[in-house]
Amino acid sequence: MRKLLTSPNAMSLSATEQTIYQNALSLVADLSLNLMAVKVESHPDSFLNWCRELYRICLHDINQDLLEPSQQKPLKKLQDTMSNGVSACQLKMARIIPWPIFTSFVQEHSKLQALPERLKLLNYIATLRHNKLAEMIDEDRLAFAGKHSAQHDISVYDFDVEWFAGTRGAKTFHQLLKSHPKDFDQALDHIPLDGDVTLADYQNFVNAYKAIFANHTNEEKAPLSAATRLLAMRRPDQFIALNSGKIDTLSQGLGLVKLNNQSFDDYWHEMIEAIRNTQWWRSEMPSDEAELQLWQNRAILIDLFLFADNSLAQNSNYIRMRDKPKKIKIGVAKAVKRSKASAEAIVDKAFESDDIPDFILNMRSTIVNSVKDGKTVDQAITLMRNIFG
Repeated sequence: MRKLLTSPNAMSLSATEQTIYQNALSLVADLSLNLMAVKVESHPDSFLNWCRELYRICLHDINQDLLEPSQQKPLKKLQDTMSNGVSACQLKMARIIPWPIFTSFVQEHSKLQALPERLKLLNYIATLRHNKLAEMIDEDRLAFAGKHSAQHDISVYDFDVEWFAGTRGAKTFHQLLKSHPKDFDQALDHIPLDGDVTLADYQNFVNAYKAIFANHTNEEKAPLSAATRLLAMRRPDQFIALNSGKIDTLSQGLGLVKLNNQSFDDYWHEMIEAIRNTQWWRSEMPSDEAELQLWQNRAILIDLFLFADNSLAQNSNYIRMRDKPKKIKIGVAKAVKRSKASAEAIVDKAFESDDIPDFILNMRSTIVNSVKDGKTVDQAITLMRNIFG
């Protein structure tokens, strides 16, 4: 263990990596006896793999039964420091790699990072992009804005709408989005749906976005994070979606000044320009279909260079809703009511499937009413199949 803990001294560390290493050593002091009891079999020669190995040891190899209650906090901090170290190293790599290595890395981490589910979200949002927020059903507007709800029928929304950056905590943002969606449409109209996005385009969006909060709140400041979610959903090839959990990690890993939730100028001049200067972002549009899908979403996919463990994919709101045990209760269970417009849109999307028989299509109004009253579209269709099929 001593050899493992001191091995980074022989590595060529960046200033960021050196800071992470020193932070780790300061936490090791409280866990030294527990760590020394661990048999170390791997001695990585890179700081990235060193962080991964020490994270694994903290998670799996330390004898939890021997830990004092006071040691739980430094152990958790050490794990967090190592996960930040992994992110910093992978983001450092992202700054210099060409497109082929970018795609290779993304595909290699596909399962760990839930890439197929993330792409389902992006593909779904792509079908909404030409629509106005004001004209969307509530479920679609929330999917675009990044807020999961019980109304998101997993038969249609087979993905977590909060991938990349959830905005559930931005209460004022969602209140304004619900009451003044046309104002947000006017702000997003400044960002072209294809081609180059210029600084002027971005500044016009920011001015319009901030004006919504200035005009409709009591001097509440407009949050950057929610703005980046809207921008990244409109143009995932151009923008990164931020939240409070990753803004510091991205800033550190990309070698930027530290951003906060009001850093609208630095978001463009530091973060977006840093991404635009990478080889992989500047690469030509590929002809391969799978690579093209990644290229069309390449900026937002910087998220796949952030640390992930085996729990990430399973924490998806979609997975948790899909696998939620059905509880048997005495009495009538509370149904998830939907508006008629939402129910109609959800049913019509389900009807786009090629395996829906004609007799089910002819029962649209009955199925819409069932979905409106709280059934999922799959439940409603299955019931009709069982009765009339």
